[in-house]
Amino acid sequence: MDGLSALACYELCVQSPRHVVSFLCAVHGNEPRVLREDFCGTGAVARRWIDEGARRGEVWQATGVDLDAACIDHARLGTPAEHAERLRWVKSDCLRGGAAAKDEGCDVIFVGNFSIGYAHERADLVAYLRACHRRLALGNAGFGGGVLVFDLYGGPNAFALGTLERTHPGRGKEVIKYVWRHEEADPRSGLVTNSISLRVLIDGDVVQEMPRAFVYRWRLWSLPELGDALRESGFAGFEVYTDINVAPGQAARAVEGPDALRGDWVACVVAREK
Repeated sequence: MDGLSALACYELCVQSPRHVVSFLCAVHGNEPRVLREDFCGTGAVARRWIDEGARRGEVWQATGVDLDAACIDHARLGTPAEHAERLRWVKSDCLRGGAAAKDEGCDVIFVGNFSIGYAHERADLVAYLRACHRRLALGNAGFGGGVLVFDLYGGPNAFALGTLERTHPGRGKEVIKYVWRHEEADPRSGLVTNSISLRVLIDGDVVQEMPRAFVYRWRLWSLPELGDALRESGFAGFEVYTDINVAPGQAARAVEGPDALRGDWVACVVAREK
């Protein structure tokens, strides 16, 4: 048995590209055609974007950018041949720009898995946001301006240590045990260390162990800090969404008032280019 790779388990346990793509279309609000998925990992959202365009009988395009060569290889291998011309994979450091795809316009930029936190310093954050604004400004202005969408978490327990465990079905007989650990957190610097461990079982027997398969070192930016950085970078403003389950054609509803954010939360922030 070949087993499931850590990246395949990640897609099964963590991601829901169908919901994300519907949400991205809803918050854009017009007719987005070109997606850039930064820190794309396995590129599941970019692949789903191309699928969605094909389902609508339209030609949509996407670029996935990630620094990890294994992720880019995984994404490329998962790309159907008929979509290869519409979907491009770039190995590059999103925070440092890089020549590839640097100045290409797009309608939507998506940054998932709390990856905005890879910017540890405010100067790096602003430089990245300015690059995003430039790429969106180069997109199709006839579609009403572009959007930058990223997720993050916060609330009273954002710096509390702890563990979350879930069980997910695999592709066949496998059952995947997923463990998220909040290992380190420093409220003084805003830096946290989180990890994902994976265990694969078949008929109750453990067939794969992947301790700390993914380890993350992020800066947890607050909403006021992000708002200041976004405005400095040229964005018109931002909205917060705690529910991304949006049916195709349905409008997304942003959080109104502070009540939804008084406790612990995971949210998507949507910044508009104009």
